[in-house]
Amino acid sequence: MSRVGRMPINIPSGVTVNIKQNKATVTGPKGKLSRNLHPDMKITMEDDILTVSRPSEDRIHRSLHGLTRSLLANMVEGVAKGFEKNLEIVGVGYRAEPAEDRLTIRVGYSHPVEVTPLPGITLATEGINKIKVTGIDKQVVGEMAANIRSIRPPDAYKGKGIRYVGETVHLKPGKAGKVTDG
Repeated sequence: MSRVGRMPINIPSGVTVNIKQNKATVTGPKGKLSRNLHPDMKITMEDDILTVSRPSEDRIHRSLHGLTRSLLANMVEGVAKGFEKNLEIVGVGYRAEPAEDRLTIRVGYSHPVEVTPLPGITLATEGINKIKVTGIDKQVVGEMAANIRSIRPPDAYKGKGIRYVGETVHLKPGKAGKVTDG
């Protein structure tokens, strides 16, 4: 039995879940999410608790069991609390500035880079070197944060660039760290 798939999902107050055939719709205080799920998975709801069960022990059903449960749990958490990813910009002269409905990032290129948020995503800055990506869909929040990070990933020698808050960058020693047989 899948350890992830058999865990029940508690539905907080203010969140409603509607499942018709293989489409799940979750509505809460932050918004509404809907997703098509695999038709073989059986989703039941009793007393504000969602459970996912699988029809057989086939390999595909075992893998879909945990996936379906995780997708539903992320939808419930997203409409109740939302998701957030924090990025930091490291480097002299590197900065992010909010501009109308988008973000202007200056990270050492000859031109500023304009970032337009995906639908359902909010971009905010804290100071000039911190970016906060928030939204209700975990997948889209992660995708937007990865797109911003890919503008200037952390450099392996100096550590300059855009990184997630708490991400450790292992620096290479460079030419001075080279060992010679002399």
